[in-house]
Formats: sequence, C-alpha cells, structure tokens
Amino acid sequence: MDKEQLQTLYLQEDYYWGKDPNELAKKILKYVAPPKKVVDLGAGEGRDSVFLAQQGFDVLAMDIAPAGLDKVVRLAEEFDTQLHTLEANINDVSFSDSFDVVYSIGALQYIELQNRSRQFEHFKAITHPGGIHVLFAFMNHPEVDIAPDWGQNEYLYQPQELENHYAGWNILEQEQIIFDCNSSNIPHQHAADILIVQKLLKGN
Repeated sequence: MDKEQLQTLYLQEDYYWGKDPNELAKKILKYVAPPKKVVDLGAGEGRDSVFLAQQGFDVLAMDIAPAGLDKVVRLAEEFDTQLHTLEANINDVSFSDSFDVVYSIGALQYIELQNRSRQFEHFKAITHPGGIHVLFAFMNHPEVDIAPDWGQNEYLYQPQELENHYAGWNILEQEQIIFDCNSSNIPHQHAADILIVQKLLKGN
C-alpha cells in the first residue's frame, strides 16, 4: 500500500492491525532488557511500539503515514505509557541516534531494491555493539502467489536475501513461514523470513 492508502486506512476509528502486540515483538524481551533504546521501522498504528514502551523500553515509532502515528500516540495514552514518533520513509530515513534494537514487521518490503544495501548498512551502523535486529520480511516462495492486495511499491525478498545483509552478525533465530492472511477481506497466503541477529561486540 502507498502512503495515501495507509493514510485512508489509519484514519478509520478502528485499529486495522488491532491493539495486541505481535509475538515477534515479545521475543525482544528474550534478548534485551529495558530501558534499552528501540526503533520500530514501520510502526503502523503502534501496537508493538506501545507494548515495548509499556515494558520500559525507550521507543521511537517511525512510519510514513501521519495518521498512523497519531494513533500510536493515542494508543500510548490509552495504555498510560510514553514514546517518541517520527514520520519518515524507510527508503531514505537516516537516524542521528543509535539503538539497541532495530525492529520491523510489515515494512521491509517497501525498501526499493536499489536502496536496500544502503539502508541495511545504515540500520547496522546505528546499532550498538551487542544490539539486535528483529525482522520480518515478506519473501518470494514458489508455492505462494502474490497477495491480491500487494502494492506496486512493495517488493518481495528472495530466499537468503535478508540474512545476506548480516554477514558477520550472530544469528540468534531464523525461520521461514507460510501463513494465512485475510487483509482487505481477501483470503490469501504469505511467505515470510523471520530473522533475529546480534551485532558483535567488535567488528560489524
């Protein structure tokens, strides 16, 4: 979906993605303890960002859609917690701060192919030694058709593409999954690569 579509979606009163955190966000607690700094790339309406802020993390919720970020703030207020927000495009966002956790689910496919190496190098550079990246990327799979609501500005990852950006990092967890989805009320499937990696204390 493009920015305008996301804006329209997030201007609705209901939370399209719900308010409960994704299980992947909960896995951060397995490896990193608050009050470490987290950036959520593509925070949407904030369900994961708010959850992490509730746990005591210092959270920056980044998204391209201001309507989504407005809902992030409202959700944080509803759950009596605080975080920071940033409106930016994942294709060219550049951070001056550094983080202990880079988290992203449902947004990495928006990084255009020609921008991927640059952006992943930047995300790695702003990560503290010993920090982790917790990532979910939609991937190409021979048994899974392109989703009916897939946008022209979304680009699937090839097998092993995501982990290839992390040569020299410690792989903590990796899983490739196929799952059912009903987004836009159209039943379909997705394939995804889930990767949790840790930056070495020295080197990359």
